[in-house]
Amino acid sequence: MTPRPTALITPTELADRLAGHIAPTLIDVRTPAEYETAHIPGSINIPLPLVQQQATDLAGELAGPVVLVCQAGTRARTAHAALSTAGVQQLTVLDGGIAAHTTAGQPVRRGRPRWALERQVRLVAGGLVAGSVLASLRFPRARFLAGAVGAGLTTAALTDTCAMGAALSKLPYNRSDHPVTLPTAVQALRSAGHTAS
Repeated sequence: MTPRPTALITPTELADRLAGHIAPTLIDVRTPAEYETAHIPGSINIPLPLVQQQATDLAGELAGPVVLVCQAGTRARTAHAALSTAGVQQLTVLDGGIAAHTTAGQPVRRGRPRWALERQVRLVAGGLVAGSVLASLRFPRARFLAGAVGAGLTTAALTDTCAMGAALSKLPYNRSDHPVTLPTAVQALRSAGHTAS
């Protein structure tokens, strides 16, 4: 099955649906650390790598409308592709992610502050480029590192993926004291009462 085009929902439309008769299941695909920093009340954290690895099992647990959330929308679109390929029917993505939701004045539950994954990528990429340019003054071949980072960022933009972000998401800083696994994700979905079971 091929993925369907991504349907988007604005923060205001999401607020209306959450107040409606049949509220959608909110799945936040950011890292556990990002989720702990700030998330939409009632959302369930299932990080993108887990969604991609277990899309078929998760699809079997989802019934009714589902809204996918991330920091800005990119990871949620990737999750949308994985879940729609696995057969989930009523999928939408929060346009602009948690950033747009917060800017629109919609409620978020806050915890210990940590940097969003996209911000971490910008810091690491910028640091590598600046460092390699400075190092190239003494070691001319160091400039190739800047070129490699630039090529990686270009590839990330063209493919709408980010290898650096995927690598950073595995660091201890981006983990939680309560890791999300398939059993804990399924239990959270079932506890929320939005599952197919």
